This record gives sequence, structure tokens and C-alpha cells, in this order.
Amino acid sequence: MKKDRTKQIKGIKIRTLNLLMILTSCILYILLLWATVYALRNYDRMVSATEDADDCQKNAFLVSEGSDYLTEQVRLFVVTMDRQYMENYFQEIHITRRRDTALENLQTYDISSETYNYLVTALERSNELMQTEIYSMKLVSAAKGYETEGFPDLTKTELTLEDAALSPDEMIQKAQDMVFGTDYQNFKKTISANVTNFLDQIVVDARQKQQNRTLDLHQTMRTQQILISLLFIENILFFILIIRLIINPLQIYISNIKNEKMLEITGSYEFKYLALTYNNIFELNAAHALTLRHQAEHDPLTGIMNRGAFEHLREIFQTHPEPIVLLIIDVDKFKLVNDGYGHETGDAVLKKVAALLETSFRSTDYIARIGGDEFAVIVTNAAPDIPGVITKKISALNQTLMHPDDNLPQVSLSVGGALSKCGFADDLYKKADTALYEVKEHGRCGCRFYES
Repeated sequence: MKKDRTKQIKGIKIRTLNLLMILTSCILYILLLWATVYALRNYDRMVSATEDADDCQKNAFLVSEGSDYLTEQVRLFVVTMDRQYMENYFQEIHITRRRDTALENLQTYDISSETYNYLVTALERSNELMQTEIYSMKLVSAAKGYETEGFPDLTKTELTLEDAALSPDEMIQKAQDMVFGTDYQNFKKTISANVTNFLDQIVVDARQKQQNRTLDLHQTMRTQQILISLLFIENILFFILIIRLIINPLQIYISNIKNEKMLEITGSYEFKYLALTYNNIFELNAAHALTLRHQAEHDPLTGIMNRGAFEHLREIFQTHPEPIVLLIIDVDKFKLVNDGYGHETGDAVLKKVAALLETSFRSTDYIARIGGDEFAVIVTNAAPDIPGVITKKISALNQTLMHPDDNLPQVSLSVGGALSKCGFADDLYKKADTALYEVKEHGRCGCRFYES
């Protein structure tokens, strides 16, 4: 009969609604995330375009600076005849190489070949001027009788017969005319004009890229606004459905349960189904109450008390001033057993330890598993000689565990104990733990009681 009634239930299923809303939200969030990433990418490209333009301008200035530096050094040399200026000149050409470095750097940037050729032309004109400059330094070197062996460019440059026949003063005068004359100045203007054209074109290209990225960024932001609006509408709709299908039925059910009434059939499909099966669940809860309590207080693996039950006993004995002993017990190197033999064997070892503890202590004592491989024992009505008795028990237990006859690996126990004459004192656990630490520090496999 119950199956027939549940088949007649009609309504929107929460699972179906959730799947629909999650799917819609995921799609909208993915689209929003894509729009955000795309916007950030456009922004990065816009910034990158500006930075690239700045870098290109810096490299263009390097070409100008290199060419102007060569001009400065050759002019100073032909005027002062100081060889240092000639050395500076050739150091710029062969070592510093600002002009060549700038052209190499620019090859890594996204610039048009037309724009790049402006600087190439500027470098070519600068190299053509180098022939004039080197020749003028050759004239001065010949006039002053300077050695040119350390300057291969001067060594391989030959003076014309006409220039070789000039007097030293005439050679110097001609060298000065070559680097200060009109032709030389026209070459310099050509270099400057090409660099200027390059810079102007770089600015134009950068502005165009920024405009394109800005337009893309605006379009992406409009898309984000639409997606955010759709998400807002979807959330409002979702909240309305939650109120009608979940919150309102919950309030009705809470009222009915408080008044011990049958639940009304309302809300989503799941709530209607719940209303029909409520009474059966209530009866099952009563039947399983004892089972649940046992599971709540006992460790499912070993069957002894768990940590929660141990804490409850601790609270009880705090108000009972009778002499007790607290033992904290660790299975030595249990991790090696788990890692070497597997968890099944590790579980079997824990069961064995729990069983041995139960048989070794009195029925009035309390044994609990309070951690993975950690056990605790509360010994009640503790006599003054109880530490010696317990030490012998632990020694016997370790003998049994160290010489197994059940194909289980050898293990041992480290036990720290503390005696209290007035129930479970606040520092009892700490004292027992301190004693346990002492056992571990002295090689494990033993029992020690706390001594103040």
C-alpha cells in the first residue's frame, strides 16, 4: 500500500531543480570567468603595447646615441689629436655596440618591417659615415706618426696617393673638413630623420593597438555586466523556489512535529514523500536507539569503549574522590606494522591488544581505545601497591606480544601510569603522558609511573 501511495506523489523534485540551477549557474560562471580572463588579457596586451613602445623608443635612442657618440669622439680626435678619443671610438664600435644591440633587441618586438627599416637605414647611414670617420682618423694618425697596429680598422685603411703626398698640416686640415663638412652634416641629418620617422611610426602603431584593445575591453565589460545580471536574476528565482518548496514546508513540519501531529503533504516531491514515511522512520528510530547508543560508546574495531566514552568516565571520576590509576598505552612502532604488513594485519594487532587488556584487568576497570594505536585504562579502587602489580601485568603482556603464536607480527606496549588518591584530577592525564614519554625515551616496551 505504501508503494502505491508514493507512486501517486506529484511535484517538483529538489534534485532536478538543483541540477538545473547548478547547470545554469556553472554555464553563467564559466562565461563570466571567460569574460574576466579575456578582459584581463586585453588589459595586459594594452599595457604590453605601451611598454613595447617605450622599449622601442629606448632602443631607437640607442642608435642615435651610438652614432652621436662616434661623431663626438672622431671630432675630438681630429681636433685634439688625443689617442684616447680614438680608442673610445673603436671601443664603441667593437665592444659597446649600442647601435647593433638596439637593432638586435628590436627584432624581438612585434613591429612592422616598414617601421623597422627606418632604423636599419639609420644604421646603414651611420656605417657609411664610419668609413669617412675612420679615414679622417687615418689622416691624423699619418700626420702625427701614430702607430695603428692596435686598430685593425685603421691598419687596413689605405690613404690615396694624393692624400699620402699631403703635408702633416694639410692631412689634419682635410681630416677636420671631412667630419665637420656639409656632406657629413647631411648624413647626420639623414640618420636623425630616419630615427624620428621610426619613433613617430612606433607612437602611431602603439596608439592603434591601444585603441583596438580598449574597444575589446569595453565589449568584454558589457558582456560581464549582462552575465552578472543574469546571475542575479537566477539567484532571485532560486531563492523564491527554495522558500516555496523547502523553507515553508520545513516550518510546517516543525510545527506539526512539536504538536505531535502527522506531517502535511506539501512542498517538493521529497517533502511529500517524507511526510508519508515519517511515522515509519520514527518507529525505526526507537527500535535502533539501543544499538546507536552502543555504537556511540564503543570502538567499532575492538569492541571496547571509545574516546567519547572515556571522556565521559573522566568527568564522572572527577567528582568521585576514590583512588584510581590512569594508564596511557601506546603500541610501539605500530606504523611500521601497518606499512609493512597492511592495514588488515594492523587491525588484527589492535584487536589482539584490546582483548589482552580486557583479560588482564578486572571487570571493574575501564579499558578504552582513545586513538589510532593508543589505549587508556582506568583502574578503580587502586591499592598503594597497585603500580607493582600493573608493571608485572604489562611485562606479561609484552612477553605474549613479543612471542606471538597466531602468525601476527611482534609488537610491544609502552605504558605510562599515574596514581591519584582523589579521583580523576586535572593533571592526572598529563602525569600519565609524562610517564609514557619517559618509557619511550628509554627504549619503549615497558611501564613507568609518574614520580613527582
